[in-house]
Amino acid sequence: MAAESTAFTLVLPVLPLDDEVVLPGMVVPLDLSDAEVRAAVEAAQAAARSEPGKPRVLLVPRIDGTYAKTGVLGTVEQVGRLADGDPGALIRGRSRVRIGAGTTGPGAALWVEGARVGESVPDPLPGQAAELVKEYKALATAWLKKRGAWQVVDRVQAIDDVSALADNSGYSPFLTIEQKVELLETADPVARLKLAAQQLRDHLAEQDVAETIAKDVQEGVDKQQREFLLRRQLEAVRKELRELNGEQEGEESDDYRARVEAADLPENVREAALKEVDKLERSSDQSPEGSWIRTWLDTVLELPWNERTEDEYDIQGAKAVLDAEHAGLEDVKERITEYLAVRKRRGDRGLGVVGGRRGGAVLALVGPPGVGKTSLGESVAHAMGRKFVRVALGGVRDEAEIRGHRRTYVGALPGRIVRAVKEAGSMNPVVLLDEIDKVGSDFRGDPAAALLEVLDPAQNHTFRDHYLEVELDLSDVVFLATANVLEAIPEALADRMEIVRLDGYTEDEKVVIARDHLLPRQLERAGLAADEVTIDESALRKLAGEYTREAGVRNLERSVARLLRKVAAQHELGERKLPLTVRDEDLRGLIGRPHHVPESAQDPAERRTAVPGVATGLAVTGAGGDVLFVEASLADPETGAAGLTLTGQLGDVMKESAQIALSFLRSRGAELELPVGDLKDRGVHIHFPAGAVPKDGPSAGITMTTALASLLSGRLVRTDVAMTGEVSLTGRVLPIGGVKQKLLAAHRAGVTTVIIPKRNEPDLDDVPAEVLDKLDVHAVTDVRQVLELALAPAVNGATPEVPVAA
Repeated sequence: MAAESTAFTLVLPVLPLDDEVVLPGMVVPLDLSDAEVRAAVEAAQAAARSEPGKPRVLLVPRIDGTYAKTGVLGTVEQVGRLADGDPGALIRGRSRVRIGAGTTGPGAALWVEGARVGESVPDPLPGQAAELVKEYKALATAWLKKRGAWQVVDRVQAIDDVSALADNSGYSPFLTIEQKVELLETADPVARLKLAAQQLRDHLAEQDVAETIAKDVQEGVDKQQREFLLRRQLEAVRKELRELNGEQEGEESDDYRARVEAADLPENVREAALKEVDKLERSSDQSPEGSWIRTWLDTVLELPWNERTEDEYDIQGAKAVLDAEHAGLEDVKERITEYLAVRKRRGDRGLGVVGGRRGGAVLALVGPPGVGKTSLGESVAHAMGRKFVRVALGGVRDEAEIRGHRRTYVGALPGRIVRAVKEAGSMNPVVLLDEIDKVGSDFRGDPAAALLEVLDPAQNHTFRDHYLEVELDLSDVVFLATANVLEAIPEALADRMEIVRLDGYTEDEKVVIARDHLLPRQLERAGLAADEVTIDESALRKLAGEYTREAGVRNLERSVARLLRKVAAQHELGERKLPLTVRDEDLRGLIGRPHHVPESAQDPAERRTAVPGVATGLAVTGAGGDVLFVEASLADPETGAAGLTLTGQLGDVMKESAQIALSFLRSRGAELELPVGDLKDRGVHIHFPAGAVPKDGPSAGITMTTALASLLSGRLVRTDVAMTGEVSLTGRVLPIGGVKQKLLAAHRAGVTTVIIPKRNEPDLDDVPAEVLDKLDVHAVTDVRQVLELALAPAVNGATPEVPVAA
């Protein structure tokens, strides 16, 4: 350990150092032009004349005017001229000196008393100190090699004294004045070497980080320079290719500013596009924003902002086109004819644009599958002379599919509405929004809510797509939405559309459609000529009535296709010759037995209503109108519990209707001469066959009442009678919906007598005349009238034979 002397035996002139610290063993040149330095050297020389040896000075660091407590005894080795010609002195540091009080001496220098700081180093060095010496030498060698100071490496390696090795770090240029003063004031050589090693270690770590950063920066600069050079070369190659092909400089497709200025854009769109062009010109080539802007500009420039097709105002011609391409569907045809007539009159009077809005239309075609809703859209576009675009919405769950994505997302695209207008190439196409009732919603949003602005005639002239972010005028577009079930469309969305119902085709209409449309198309697909196979009208009627029972004509077309395939196959096998006329009696041999035989055509014992307690009702499903059978039974009083049991996957409203029917018969059954006592003691079971199909609604009320009355009275329900209507607790028959669809279903099923509520009589105006001619429709107000019409009369107290419908 260091042992310090307490006796101040030295008297030395002070040579202050403001920007430097000298450690023992160091040799430094000092400028004698500095007054304090010259005074100290001259004082030392004057003192040396009377003493043997070289002049001695005390080198003391001075920080902010304050002297350090420890200095270094230095000897003046030589006085002469420095490299720049100024007078100077070469001074060597010898040992540390503890500074005492000031004293007097020759010359103008400050003299102080001092005492040497003793240093003791064990010999041999302990293991820890030896390891420290090795570590310091290794660190110093690594630093010197990085600086290229190879000649100094051997000198450092030759130093074995711990104190000299530690003081050698005073030459390090990276040490601050404070760090050197700390080394100077550390008297213990081992502690001083440890401090010097730590300082060198920290510097090397900082140097490594700085070198890594500099390397990364240099690599980035090199990459940018390479990319810049390559892009310049690419531009030069493109220029040479353009000159080789005889193209002009201005024809380059990337000149977006020229393209925007040359395009026929609305003023607000032009301003937005030019702002994006400014951003594109300011952005660098490698910026991802540049590709986003280019894609956006391409989309904007491809949209037909001021392109419109001229409407065909030949009202008679448009009506003829609709009649030729679709049989029936009079409601839709009338609505399109009205639209064209109004458009024509507005155009004649200069009212094409009123309040910024043009004369578009938003129609919702609601009806069962296969009635021609989708194909009707194309016919409407044909009749109006407009472009047609179909947008499939079935299964769409993302709101961005309608309104587009924000441009900041990777792979962002405009919504389906904007893409439809772009595909059409005009601002007034006919856009078919197919299956709008199949739109879903999840965590990504509700597409139906996004359609509110699109389908609102009061708002869609300023429609904003999230991708475009500029106003798009959709007020001249004719939107035709298709749906199978109106209830599946959100109420707010349905309120913005004009609902047009397509309730299905009559049998006569199906025959016309099959003859004029389906048969020619399927003949072509089967590779047959029109003069090779002819299907008789009676055969088409039987296909429509007994082989298929549907509101539309899809299954009818499949049956026609199957029939023609069978004929083609038999001809190729040599079993049948062409030409051929197919009649109704030939159908069974070609495509098998019919699947839908009317109840009235079946054997009386096989009919569903051949036993009491079974009644025929009418219902509306997603596939159109259909017949619905209701079965009722009474449990044995000894084995069955009293109460009401309902089966057949019924909804709450239908269950309530069953309770009302049962309550009415319990309270009013005696007036109808029914044994209502059985209803109190025996369990009542009402079943709706086809149990896998969900059923709901109040319109089966009188059907359930009739089935229960038939069961109690033992009188059969007439086979040719079907009914629909809601029943109240007092026996009133209340109105229901879907009368047209239900009457069409009754006609398809071979029913001849239909019972409906009196208040639904106005709905009969919508039913085709040919259907009403074949149905005996009774409008009733009370359940008693229903029972009189529906129940077969008892003959001598016995159940009569069920009458066969004519």
